[in-house]
Amino acid sequence: MYQEGCEVDLILGPSNIKEISSGIKVHRVTNAASMFDKAISLFDTCNIAVMSAAVADYTPTHVAQEKIKKSEGEFTITLSKTKDILKHLGSIKKEHQCLIGFALESTNEKNYALKKLTEKNADAIVLNSLNDKGAGFSFDTNQITIFDKQGNEEAYGLKSKKEVAKDIVDKIIRILS
Repeated sequence: MYQEGCEVDLILGPSNIKEISSGIKVHRVTNAASMFDKAISLFDTCNIAVMSAAVADYTPTHVAQEKIKKSEGEFTITLSKTKDILKHLGSIKKEHQCLIGFALESTNEKNYALKKLTEKNADAIVLNSLNDKGAGFSFDTNQITIFDKQGNEEAYGLKSKKEVAKDIVDKIIRILS
């Protein structure tokens, strides 16, 4: 979006990303709760929100302050549901705002993407399937399908992640026009 002339705020969790264009305002966060808070604080003034972070669905209820030592028997970690950033933004979205979400799925991909589109009040969902060869976290390539608010689907072939990003931006521009 920055290369299309937009002002961009990037909320960035822990990552290996080192090079970011100097015109992009970066907000670094360390956990899902701080990402939620930062997204909420920026959302009111934005026109387009692209929610591409793979935030965990659950978070440890208690975080140990030091190493947990081995002991006899089993150890249980209690998890709490993480706040759903996309759903919350969809619930406060204004008519002029465009909200794009992502779905990373391994089964019933289309059904889950369409369900997310509706439940989160998004304008589009970008589906990443873990079943697509050459796509996902471990590759420099990806293959996506974008579903718009009307449920129309547009599938894209395997290509570089930079080209995938351009496809997503082009789709957002078409949604807005």
